Amino acid sequence: MSATGDTARKPIVYRPAHAKLPAAQPQSTPWLIAPIVALAAFMEVLDISIANVSLQHIAGSLGASQDEATWVLTSYLVTNAIVLPITGWLSAVFGRKRFYLACILGFGVSSFFCGLAPSLGLLILFRAIQGLTGGGLQPAAQAILADTFTPAQRGMAFAFYGIAVVFAPAIGPTLGGWITDNYSWHWIFLINVPISIGLYFVIDAMIEDPPHLVEERAKLKEKGIKIDYWGFAFLIVGLGALQYVLDRGQENDWFSDNTITAFAIASAAGIIAFIVWELRQENPLTDLKLLKNPNFAVANIMMFLVGFILLGSTQLIPQFVQSLLGYTATTAGMVLSPGGFSIILLMPLVGRLISRVDARYMIVFGLAVSAGALYHMTSFDTDVDYWTVVIARIFQAAGLAFLFIPISTVAYVGIPREKNNNASAIINLSRNLGGSIGIALLTTFLARRSQYHRSILVDHIAAGDHQYEATAAHMAQHMGAMLGGSTRQAMQMAQAQMDMMVNRQAAMLSYIDDFMLLAILFAGVIPFIFLMKKPPSVHGPGAGGH
Repeated sequence: MSATGDTARKPIVYRPAHAKLPAAQPQSTPWLIAPIVALAAFMEVLDISIANVSLQHIAGSLGASQDEATWVLTSYLVTNAIVLPITGWLSAVFGRKRFYLACILGFGVSSFFCGLAPSLGLLILFRAIQGLTGGGLQPAAQAILADTFTPAQRGMAFAFYGIAVVFAPAIGPTLGGWITDNYSWHWIFLINVPISIGLYFVIDAMIEDPPHLVEERAKLKEKGIKIDYWGFAFLIVGLGALQYVLDRGQENDWFSDNTITAFAIASAAGIIAFIVWELRQENPLTDLKLLKNPNFAVANIMMFLVGFILLGSTQLIPQFVQSLLGYTATTAGMVLSPGGFSIILLMPLVGRLISRVDARYMIVFGLAVSAGALYHMTSFDTDVDYWTVVIARIFQAAGLAFLFIPISTVAYVGIPREKNNNASAIINLSRNLGGSIGIALLTTFLARRSQYHRSILVDHIAAGDHQYEATAAHMAQHMGAMLGGSTRQAMQMAQAQMDMMVNRQAAMLSYIDDFMLLAILFAGVIPFIFLMKKPPSVHGPGAGGH
């Protein structure tokens, strides 16, 4: 049954015998659909981080500065954030299948032009289009899974989706670096083209809109589709400006920069106006009233934290091992990869457990494991070995595996099936915003704490401190004996070496502070999990519905 077809004339191809509510009507088994839509989401999430390590190559190839090249990332994130919350409305207006296929096609075409872009300006333009079209892939995929599978089956279905959106950021920089080093930066975009073409035809053959979406679209057409121009304008200003502030804030020293301040004010005004406006609309772009459901509201807070920790730590750990331990980009990526594979191994287990164990207990377990792993990272020092970091990352990622599926499953409890598209849009926006805010805040906190620790350490080794003078004299004597030169030159080299040691220790302490902050955030939210209602049992033949 298609989005434009007559629901009264076409037979239902698939409907689980034990389901109380109609499921999506695929033309093949739903267990083939799950990995296919997950692959589409994986491709889109991967492109958020795959270009990070290639910026220097892009800048050099297109005759741009490193600062100008960062717009390749910013343009994608801005348009991606804008389209996420309105994917539910777009699915209702155009039909979810049609909208989903348009997103895949647009993502593939824009990726093609990104790979062939002859100038930075055109690359930024096509990256913006790529973010705009790719933004619909995540929420549409999750909504398809929610409609296709009964509540008893959703745990395993969301496992496929969870692997995609959690594993992709972990391997993005590594894969991007490998492609750039062995081929060229153009291929980090061109690789999406054949995948998009294959997905387009497979999804067109396998997926159809469920009856309730066909009916909803028919009702909208009868009433006359009205575009909420004001709501869309508020959304563009609010989320677009916010993403710019988060992406460029630390680089421009936040509110000491007039442009950042202006964009922050515009963002706050736009978001507040959008919320007030949408709550008063009969057919809103984003159905914010869903957040009145306590389970859905808490699930969004939790998904925000998952994004915060996932993307924040994914940037923090490689930065730590590269800047302080001297790892190459490839080795830094290998630090993250085992954690990603632990997620792949655990997600199916969690998917099976979700129908047997209270989801709240699984969330608490995931939070505790991640918090414990992050707290363990506060014991790192500048001599920490490779496997200690890898094992800590594995445990931290294992905790995340016990969060994504239970949170996603609990989020849909009590949500009417016709609101699945809207619910998916909001919860994916929460995760993406969490990631953007996490990266911005952790980067800023890292820089500020490094300055703080440096000032404290300098106070302890100021001129006149006997231990400092003795250490400096010993180093000067050693350097003079090895390198020659005057006593004054040897002392200057010794002092420069001491300054480097102070900077390194200050940076190490600031990373410890960041790890501690993440651990406290995860541990601190545990008591609030029990504000969520216990989800109804979805195990057994009689389970079904919302």
